[in-house]
Amino acid sequence: MRHLLEFLLYDWLKAETLTQRPRFADHSRETFDAVMDTCERIARERYAPFNRLVDTEEPRTEVEPDGSLRVVLPRATHDARAAYAESGMLAAAQDYEHGGMQLPYLVEVAANAFFGKASISIGSNLLTVGNASLLMVHGTPRQREVFAANEFNGRWAGTMCLSEPQAGSSLSDITTRAVLEDEADPLGPRYRLKGNKMWISSGEHELTENIVHLVLAKIPGPDGKLMPGTRGISLFIVPKKLVDTDGQLTGVRNDVALAGLNHKLGWRGTTNTLLNFGEGQFKVDGQAGAVGYLVGQPHQGLRCMFHMMNEARIAIGMAATMLGLAGYEASLDYARTRTQGRPIQSSTSAAGAAGKDASQPPVRLIEHADIKRMLLAQKSYCEGALALLLYCAKLVDEQHTGDAAQADEARLLLEVLTPIAKSWPSENCLEANSLAIQIHGGYGYTRDFPVEQYWRDNRLNMIHEGTHGIQAMDLLGRKVLMEGGRGLQLLADRINATIKKARQQPALAERADALAQALARVGAVTKAAWATGNPNEALANAVPYMQAFGHVVLAWTWLELSLAVGTSKNEAHRAGVASAMAYFYQYELPKIDAWLRVVENRDMTCAEMPEAAF
Repeated sequence: MRHLLEFLLYDWLKAETLTQRPRFADHSRETFDAVMDTCERIARERYAPFNRLVDTEEPRTEVEPDGSLRVVLPRATHDARAAYAESGMLAAAQDYEHGGMQLPYLVEVAANAFFGKASISIGSNLLTVGNASLLMVHGTPRQREVFAANEFNGRWAGTMCLSEPQAGSSLSDITTRAVLEDEADPLGPRYRLKGNKMWISSGEHELTENIVHLVLAKIPGPDGKLMPGTRGISLFIVPKKLVDTDGQLTGVRNDVALAGLNHKLGWRGTTNTLLNFGEGQFKVDGQAGAVGYLVGQPHQGLRCMFHMMNEARIAIGMAATMLGLAGYEASLDYARTRTQGRPIQSSTSAAGAAGKDASQPPVRLIEHADIKRMLLAQKSYCEGALALLLYCAKLVDEQHTGDAAQADEARLLLEVLTPIAKSWPSENCLEANSLAIQIHGGYGYTRDFPVEQYWRDNRLNMIHEGTHGIQAMDLLGRKVLMEGGRGLQLLADRINATIKKARQQPALAERADALAQALARVGAVTKAAWATGNPNEALANAVPYMQAFGHVVLAWTWLELSLAVGTSKNEAHRAGVASAMAYFYQYELPKIDAWLRVVENRDMTCAEMPEAAF
């Protein structure tokens, strides 16, 4: 995998050019490689050997003397988390003055890929980094010094508390309420929160001395009632243990209680919780209600929370991709070593049927055409997804360090590409894991081999950080239309620039023409979907639209990689890129016609299905 990452970072994305920017001027390829070396080593030593252990020894609870629940995790999880924190990667992209390395986000994402492949389940640090990064933008100076700094240095961990048992992804329906207690608290306006939050990853553990919850809650109106919809939603810092203004623990437990663990299909090593806020199990100053500090302005909680969404969704796409790559490598190794079946022989019989000569020795699985088909599918999905995600990561750097025009373009491109970056890998790299099981045959369905765990772990990625349906509605209902469709046009311009370059190379001209036709089709269908201006018709087939859109983006990515690999001296690598691209254009890109047809026709078969008919 290291060779693949280096090709994408240096040969294609030219990561070294980022060092010409003032923020990254202290860096070089040598420092980037040193970070990669460190992460690869920690992943190899502290994560990979324990991936099966944390899958079988799930988090469990024990009852404390005060009646509360504590979470028990394997020692390996504590050690892995400590090693990651000691590496400095929690603050990798932060300013030097905040203890960071000022690494490009591109390099941070690439280095973290090793952990996703070694064991996504041991406990992602995604939420801690995202939580602290949000506070660096929207928090007060004191909130940054007390909460964000202690998350970046590894003392504390962070969560994101959005969903509620009765509301799921519908944030309009959350009922957690926050009532003002002290406007002048040094840590920010202090509120008392009451409510329940569900699906909270790492919501309770003893890996760190404190946990910083970022909680969405509604501030009641003057009549004491919660406002309908998303109005009134605000964001609060709710620490597990209360702290003073210097970030020291006060010894007082906040009124946040673990109600139970969710037992998941995959990611079993990551604690997932139901949390009760303010139910009086741990009263503060004799009162029920969890103490929370307002982040940003009242009623602006969603705007603050969405600050971390783009990078969170890139991280979920990376998780899906690395699980797909882990399965691909496992099934490739199996196919190279397992012998089964014999080569098909030409027949000279009157019937003319091909047959097999039982006297011949069995051949390796990889010598069968259908096994190669499944391996090529995995390679095209996973390596293509990795390239797209690193491209998006570089756009994050462009947005934050480029000139005004570069930053604006990067912002808009990210808006359009983020739903694809999250959803396409989570669907197609999951399919890659399914193919990895198929290559192993019956053994793949057992726990004797790791591929079944990779599939189970990957199945979550289609759900969290926004389901497929939510991403699709966002893409077709908002992203391709925003600012008069300017983001979509920017993407089309970049794809057309690639097409122009590829047409100058005879070996790629046919692929370039196919991509041009596909791009034109997406543009026409986008207009057709909204031809009547009726959102119910336009969005009835948003998921097929997103599937087709994603396939066009991945076809573009493979054409880009084919251009980049042209000068490589590694013949096997060139052949691999060429074969993966050929597979994608021959087997995958043609699928978009069926997906786009129902969008173009605004087909209402699904939307109008009577409930009773089910």
